[in-house]
Amino acid sequence: MELYEAIGQEALLGILSHLFFIAITFYALQAFMVDKLFKKNRVFQIQLIYILLSIVIGSAVSNFFLQISSWSGKLPYLF
Repeated sequence: MELYEAIGQEALLGILSHLFFIAITFYALQAFMVDKLFKKNRVFQIQLIYILLSIVIGSAVSNFFLQISSWSGKLPYLF
């Protein structure tokens, strides 16, 4: 049962990490004035770009931190 619990904890950590970094990225992207790049009255498309960019960037950053964490946990096996 211990293996299943570890797998579940890893999955929960991954989900929370992704959601956290997506939210942080969405907040950070609000500083850009992307609406200047789009045509007038394209509010939905601009919001969609913000959401998609947040997911892409946030997921990449989350994967980076999760991999670094995983690799650093495996370093003791080197010695």
